[in-house]
Amino acid sequence: MDRRAFLRKPVAPVAALLEQPAMGGDQPLGKGETISKFANKELPTAPRSLAGIAPYAGPWGPVQAGHLLRRAIFGPTRNEINTAAGQSLTRVLDGLFTAPGVPPPPVMGFSGVPNLPVGSEFVTGPDDDENGFLTRNSIRSWWVGHMLQNTTIVEKMTLFWHNHFVTEFEGIADSRFSYRYVALLREQALGNFKQLAKDMTIEPAMLSYLNGTDNSADAPNENYGRELLELFTIGKGPISGPGNYTTYTESDVQAAARVLTGWQYSEENINSFFTNSRHEPGPKQFSSAFGNRVITNQGDQEYKTLIDLIFDRPETAAFLVRKLYRWFIYYVIDATTEANVIQPLAAQLRQNGYNVAPVLRTLLASEHFFDAVNIGCMIKSPIDFAIGAARQIPVPFPPDSELEALYNSWYWLVDSTERMQQYIGDPPNVAGWSPYWRAPQYYEIWINAMTLPERNIYTDALIYVDGLGIDFPNGSYTLRMEVIEWVRSLPAATAADCNLLINEVIKLLLAFPLTANQVAALKRTLLGTLPDFEWTVEWQAFLADPTNEETRMAVDNKLRALVRQVMGMAEYHLA
Repeated sequence: MDRRAFLRKPVAPVAALLEQPAMGGDQPLGKGETISKFANKELPTAPRSLAGIAPYAGPWGPVQAGHLLRRAIFGPTRNEINTAAGQSLTRVLDGLFTAPGVPPPPVMGFSGVPNLPVGSEFVTGPDDDENGFLTRNSIRSWWVGHMLQNTTIVEKMTLFWHNHFVTEFEGIADSRFSYRYVALLREQALGNFKQLAKDMTIEPAMLSYLNGTDNSADAPNENYGRELLELFTIGKGPISGPGNYTTYTESDVQAAARVLTGWQYSEENINSFFTNSRHEPGPKQFSSAFGNRVITNQGDQEYKTLIDLIFDRPETAAFLVRKLYRWFIYYVIDATTEANVIQPLAAQLRQNGYNVAPVLRTLLASEHFFDAVNIGCMIKSPIDFAIGAARQIPVPFPPDSELEALYNSWYWLVDSTERMQQYIGDPPNVAGWSPYWRAPQYYEIWINAMTLPERNIYTDALIYVDGLGIDFPNGSYTLRMEVIEWVRSLPAATAADCNLLINEVIKLLLAFPLTANQVAALKRTLLGTLPDFEWTVEWQAFLADPTNEETRMAVDNKLRALVRQVMGMAEYHLA
């Protein structure tokens, strides 16, 4: 498979795309992606923010705490936001950057493979799932389960690294390799970028995905060497000649491929191994972009010298920092942001030996991060959208004792995000999901005529609009938001006052306040033309007799209509 074909296809300018007819007004972009006719045609050049990376010293409360948590975890709950608002920024960051223990591996979550019954282990044993379909889906479901449950920044960073050191489950020889790959990303989520690059270079999943296992002295394969330079480490600088950039040249790609010869993977022991006879022993000459360095034969240690060579260049640190910025802050990096944020953080990254956690913590604690222009400016990715909706107003999932129902429910989220064009485990190509790299549209690619209805279908199902919940095997379990229980968790006076209640829903689900007209429209959704006190009367009647189906349904329907209205607003798609 040519995993770079998408980069070579001519892409029409946005202006040209807008002139072409298309179904639903959107243009095909790639595997499962489209560009809306309303997306950016160019990026602004004026500075968005003058703030740099000095520590934030402004107000601290639910607005700031909510902003930090929306970017650092998936869908913070009311309790999580209020708890953070009652602590110092330093203490909140301490919690976010405290890595949890290593989670138990996934098990087979679906029936259908005779040799792998539900609940059986497969990540370290023999590969008994012939085509790997259900074992791959078990890994996806297990991964989503951790996103729902984990409240540290580790899960956001695990997904970040998946989008950076891309592999596709569907393109890997063995689903057990995919588990190893995800486990490595999680283990190194807050670790050392250089070490992760070294580990990933000989990871079986990557050797399979980018043909490293086929790379030998007799038949050099440049796939991984090229992506290592272009997409994983130093990135493209300005063009310096045909096929050459200021950061690396075609000859550097060829030299890197020769360094990396000799590595293969074993499906028998689920590991990688080095064969010296397949390795190119001669000297590898690099260009002036790397100081005309020569790497001599070092056998199975030679790849480490290559990584060290690449990481000696300052452009490598800046390349990663820009990707972190677009993941956590915003997609526009103007000249002021480059000078005030990117370059200082890149210098910090180099100074601390490429340890990522200190740099990321500096960014999330900075004046720049809390600048008002950076609050509520990010269109949620499908995964952020789906996980957040299931967390913020609680959706009870099946217990661990109902394993197949649990994995099925997690997979429903996987399937939903795939329809929204973000399939966990399978980015569309080796560059990752295009909203993080394709200029000038970036995040706007997430919203189009195909994905917006899917987002609404997803939230409507969870809200249980018209009784349309999500049922699982034999009707044994239904996923739906417990809206009444969430309102009962509020202070009694807040739950009984329609104005305070609406305000709580807005503060939880939206990153910024609404206008008076928007709030009035939400009140009409809740009460119609009835006066405010009618909500108090109905709510108190429900509390007095919660088992009465008539009074319960009266408040339940109103609350679900309110939540549906908020989740259907454009503002709900922003974080």
